[in-house]
Amino acid sequence: MAVTPSTQSATLTQPAASASSAVLVPASSSRHGVIIVNDGTTSLFLAFAATATTTAYTEVVAAAGTYRMTDVVYGGVISGIWSGSPTGNARVTVW
Repeated sequence: MAVTPSTQSATLTQPAASASSAVLVPASSSRHGVIIVNDGTTSLFLAFAATATTTAYTEVVAAAGTYRMTDVVYGGVISGIWSGSPTGNARVTVW
């Protein structure tokens, strides 16, 4: 089955690593995919919710790890929080 290319564009952001919860990806009903690369020094806890904690989360992305959602089944907010005393960023691509 051939795939028809999309004409949409991607948005790249680089939120700084933080020990406080922050929205990494805002809600969007038109989202087609998300890639989050953790180039922080500690694990990144992602939550499909407005707030992430290190005990209430959806997915853990290890330092230097990548999370991919290419078959979008969720269009809500994705928040994140890093463990410990992190440095670095998340490299977020949304299309």
